[in-house]
Order: sequence, then C-alpha cells, then structure tokens
Amino acid sequence: MRLTKCYSTSFSISMKMQVLHSSSSPHLSIKTFKPSHFTTTWGLVPSLSLKSSPLFSIHFSQKDKTLICMPHKNSTFSFITPRAASAEVGSSSASTVTAEDDVLKALSQIIDPDFGTDIVTCGFVKDLQIDNALGEVSFRLELTTPACPIKDVFEQKANEVVAMIPWVKNVKVTMSAQPAKPIFSEQLPAGLQTISNIVAVSSCKGGVGKSTIAVNLAYTLADMGARVGIFDADVYGPSLPTMVSPENRVLEMNAEKRTIIPTEYLGVKLVSFGFAGQGRAIMRGPMVSGVINQLLTTTEWGELDYLIIDMPPGTGDIQLTLCQIVPLTAAVIVTTPQKLSFIDVAKGVRMFSKLKVPCVAVVENMCHFDADGKRYYPFGRGSGSQAWIAFLTVVQQFGIPHLFDLPIRPTLSASGDSGMPEVVADPQGEVSKIFQNLGVCVVQQCAKIRQQVSTAVTYDKSVKAIKVKVPNSDEAFFLHPATVRRNDRSAQSVDEWTGEQKLQYNDVPNDIEPEEIRPMGNYAVSITWPDGFSQIAPYDQLQMMERVVDILQPTIQA
Repeated sequence: MRLTKCYSTSFSISMKMQVLHSSSSPHLSIKTFKPSHFTTTWGLVPSLSLKSSPLFSIHFSQKDKTLICMPHKNSTFSFITPRAASAEVGSSSASTVTAEDDVLKALSQIIDPDFGTDIVTCGFVKDLQIDNALGEVSFRLELTTPACPIKDVFEQKANEVVAMIPWVKNVKVTMSAQPAKPIFSEQLPAGLQTISNIVAVSSCKGGVGKSTIAVNLAYTLADMGARVGIFDADVYGPSLPTMVSPENRVLEMNAEKRTIIPTEYLGVKLVSFGFAGQGRAIMRGPMVSGVINQLLTTTEWGELDYLIIDMPPGTGDIQLTLCQIVPLTAAVIVTTPQKLSFIDVAKGVRMFSKLKVPCVAVVENMCHFDADGKRYYPFGRGSGSQAWIAFLTVVQQFGIPHLFDLPIRPTLSASGDSGMPEVVADPQGEVSKIFQNLGVCVVQQCAKIRQQVSTAVTYDKSVKAIKVKVPNSDEAFFLHPATVRRNDRSAQSVDEWTGEQKLQYNDVPNDIEPEEIRPMGNYAVSITWPDGFSQIAPYDQLQMMERVVDILQPTIQA
C-alpha cells in the first residue's frame, strides 16, 4: 500500500498505540478519527522507522516523497507526532528536534518567486546548527546562482523570521551558490563541463547592435556577482576586440593540455577569433564551423555561471553548429524597429524553437531618443506598425516572456568604440538600469528552465511508472517503463537501412525499471537500463507514446 505526498487516504486497519522514532525533525502529523481509519498529512520527512517490530513496516523515502506501508496479518499500530515521540528519546533530544522544527517552519515562510515554493523545499537551507543553551542558530542558504537578484532579500528575511522565534537570541546566516555545472555534463567537452548556463544573443540580422547587447549583458551579470565569459562567434567580423580592452590581446595556448587560455577584462573571460592574431577570417563555411568548434570547446573556461555567446548574423552552418555542439540554456533576441529586422528576427525565433532552445527575451535596440523635451522615433514607432504587430504575433506564438526597449544614446555607441562597456562606464545611468532589468530576466528565466528540465522526466517508484512533464507544458502524464524501452529508435533497436525492428517486444521484460534518468539539454533525457543500455528519449517522442491511465490517484483533501 503506498501513499503519495499531499494525498489524504484512509485505511481499514485495527490500530494500537506504538511509538515511532524520527531520525531528524520531520513535519509529520497523523490523526486518528476512528479505530479503523486514519488520515495522513506530511511535509519533508527524511526517514521514519518503527521503534518496535510489528508486522507492519513503514518507510518514508525523502527522494521519492513517498510513504510506503507493508501490512501483514493481525498487525496493529498507530503514529504520534514528533513531540510525543521525543518523550521516549529524552528531553535533550526533544528540545533539539523541536528547535530544528521551529527553524525550518519559520524558513518555510520564505517563497522563491522563480520556483513558486519555499526555500526549505527548494533545498536552499544547508548546514543548520543549533545551540539550545545559548539560543544560537546558524545556517547557510545555497542559491542556484550567485547572481540571484533577490539574494539580499533572502538573507534579510531569513534573519527576520528566525529571530522572531521566542527562544532564538542570535542568528547567523551565510550565503553561497551552487557550484557551476551544466544540467547534463557527461557527454560535453571538458572545457564546457563547469559552465552552468550558456546564453546565445542573436539577431539573425546584421547591424542591429547585437554585440553591444551581448557585451553589456555579460558585464551586467558580472556586476550582479556571477562568473561570466563571452564567446565571440563571429569569425568573419569579430566585434569583441573593439568593445573591450584586455591587457593581453592575444589568446595563449597550453601546450601540454592543447587547450586555449582565454584573456580577461574586468573579471570577464573573453575568447574571439580577433584575439587569435588572425584578424578576420577568409575561409569557407565548413572551415569556419571547425574554428568555432575548436575555440569554444578547447578553451579552459573554468567555472562559469553564464557564458554569453555573441552569435553571428543568419541561420546557417555556424548557428546550427553552435546549437548542436553546446547545450544552449536560452537565447536573447535583438532587433530594431524596422520591418526588415522583424522579418529576420522571426526566422531566428523559429530556428531556436526547432532546436528546443527557449527564447527568454527580446531587446528592441535604437528605439528612440529624447531631445528638446520630446521623444523621437527615427526608425518609426515599432509598436504601431504592422511589422511590429506581426512580430509580436511570433513572440506570443513561441511564448517569449519579456520585451525590452533600448534608446539611442551617443554614449552607448562611444563606449563600444572606446573599449569600455556602457554599464561599466556609467553603472547608474538609464541604459545601465535597462541592462540590469535584462540581467535579472536572464537569471530568473535560466533558473526556471534548469528547474523544469531537471524534473521533466522522473521515475516514480511508488507507482512504477515514468512521470513526464515537458517544460512549458502544464500537462503531466505517466509512461510504463517497458513501453519507453520498447520504443527506442536508435540503431541498436531499429535497422537504419531497412527500418526493421531489431528489438522485439519480448526482449524487454514487463517489470523493467530504469536505473537512472538524466536530462540532455532542453530536448531529451538519457535513460540507463539494467542491461547497461543508454537510451536517448526526446520529449517529442515521449509525448507520442501510449500513456498509463489506470494509476491510482487518491482524492486530495484541503
């Protein structure tokens, strides 16, 4: 018998009072309404075990959020709350359990706006230590990124809510961030395995200020506390050497590792073909793709929270190569208020959609300027044109959540030519504030995407089914593991030439269970099976499989 988290389910079992011991501080209360029924309500419980040995075994899995009950004949038992249980383990243990429970309960009032849940459930609370005698509490809040725009709010709120607990006299909160690492790193080149988020800045149209946006966004994220790098992917006309002024303007090679050491400017790591001592490239497409691949994947980027890729114009070989060799987390689209620009940008949005790269923001550059107390729109007011309306339709179709307007500023252009980004030269100016809003948007959206991808496909042991909830979809459904394994379309299961099915139905046992499920970018998961086979399962394919519809779904009570 299995009870899923947050479900209230009744049993017909004769009960007798026995004591449960909690290994830590659970939020668990079980109420008995009748001798033959009880209802469960629980929160985060690491594990539970019976003090005595009745013929009814109970275990709560923190990983699966599932309470598993194994009834036997003539079994009698019941539950008590942690405070009642503490009577058996001593007053000292009771006070520790109660104190930890008080702190976690207080911290659970703080809601992360990006994930929509409390920081305890998010797993942000680490290294909780309590000194009951002195009334001291210390803990660490480990956020998903050092550039979290509300990290100061989290710290302040955590101090406030814990300090309000009556027995607390002193609170010490330290802030940290999770180590930089992509969602799926096993099959990535070594240089990319310690980069959390890779963000493409693209326009698909030249001359719209894409490089300006990319560079200023990178330095905005660095100012927010993130570790940042910039990769200039335009081999034919690299802009980075003009827009920044590193002391060392030539890339160095590590002869032993055969890797590239990036140059740096104001703490941001930089790689561009313009720093390779070659100037601009004169070569054919396949050669350019090889150069891009080498520059990006053999660079010693180190630990980065964000790598900003300044994409070249167009939707050709270079763009496709970049999207295929690296797991892009998200894309930022740059345009200007002109019909021709809108048309090309719409092509870029469709390209990223096909490649399963979410576009998180659109920046309309060179919108207007102010003079003599009036606002002028030299390229036409985009919001009132038919082209803009058509573009907005594309934006809404692909669910791009944010739009930003950048004015024409002589200082913005001048800073790009002088080698010092505008957000560095004038961090309190109007343009810098717009880039700060864009930076907050990128941080929040990347965090949401990573959360959605990491939980998109999971295995629910309680019902022995694979749960699928594709990012940007409200629908969740279940698949039988054997069905997923039998629908593998790789060369090991299907003949690539004839299309003949090599994997037969009976080759897969009905009770097969996956050993591990890992995300692969934004489009698929890798599933490892007991026979050692690693299956690549794209979301699109999973959505087409036969679904399990007879899984018991208990009624949720308020």
